[in-house]
Amino acid sequence: MTAYNPPMDPLDVIHLDHELLLVNKPSGLLSVPGRGPLLADCLISRIQADYPTALLVHRLDRDTSGVMVFALSPHAQRHLGLQFEKRQTQKTYVARVWGQMVEQSGTVDLPIIVDWPNRPRQMICHETGRAAQTDWQVIKSGPQETRVKLSPKTGRSHQLRVHMLALGHPILGDPFYGTPESQAAPRLMLHSHRLRLRHPDGGEMMDFRAKIPF
Repeated sequence: MTAYNPPMDPLDVIHLDHELLLVNKPSGLLSVPGRGPLLADCLISRIQADYPTALLVHRLDRDTSGVMVFALSPHAQRHLGLQFEKRQTQKTYVARVWGQMVEQSGTVDLPIIVDWPNRPRQMICHETGRAAQTDWQVIKSGPQETRVKLSPKTGRSHQLRVHMLALGHPILGDPFYGTPESQAAPRLMLHSHRLRLRHPDGGEMMDFRAKIPF
């Protein structure tokens, strides 16, 4: 893991109302504090400086960018938490991966567990891993890399990164799961592009997107 040097971009607010705050998280910024004072700067602390009632609902990896939702009340946090737990939200990511994918779409169904001696790395384990499924679809394919849409059906740690590695196409710029060639990218090429969820006040289905930065 490289030294923590988070970007200092101002908050990029996608949506704000009395219950919800959605922001576009930059790559390189922790969602929540890490261990020790050097890892204290994170998205939730920056948000709470401006929106003191903001509460965490879910996380994105440090190097993943894109849509994140925060609750502005305990009711909204419970409502959103249940949606994530019951897999009622719809999450769509866009990634650039190493190599040319021949098939145009598919599903990865491989169980994941933490690789304890090498944590925070995760690994595929059919004996003790937790169920994990990811739908994928090619957007654009070239000889050196492929742009794909990824739709996780579960929310395991590092799921998309581990599943793309299992297909033989690690995400570009991934410091944990890539090859020397694929790691040469300037950042992890994984972006939370779209999040669909029901509003805690009334249950209306809402669709939020963050512009793809790569």
